[in-house]
Amino acid sequence: QVQLVESGGGLVQAGGSLRLSCATSGRTSTIYTTGWFRQAPGKGREFVANIRWNGGNTNYVGSVKGRFTISRDNANNTVYLQMNSLKPEDTAVYYCGVQRDAQTPYNIWGQGTQVTVSS
Repeated sequence: QVQLVESGGGLVQAGGSLRLSCATSGRTSTIYTTGWFRQAPGKGREFVANIRWNGGNTNYVGSVKGRFTISRDNANNTVYLQMNSLKPEDTAVYYCGVQRDAQTPYNIWGQGTQVTVSS
């Protein structure tokens, strides 16, 4: 099994930056992609970005392209989400999740970390 622990959330002013971390443990050899998702109050969980565990291919939702960067440190089994030029609409609980192959949905999640962007 894989375990995920997010950290790095907080309160920041619009235009500021935060870096989220997703520490991964357990059977990391079974991971196909690691993704960041977010859920704002009263809304569903939204895909933000993901990265292939091997190869490093990345994908982003349009609203964060050019502002957010996902990266991984395989030696430390950690995936990062660098968030720059933050906007109030980025306010949400951010979760990392893992997908074990291209046909399997994300089904292992961390506990989430709150990001609040003030205007």
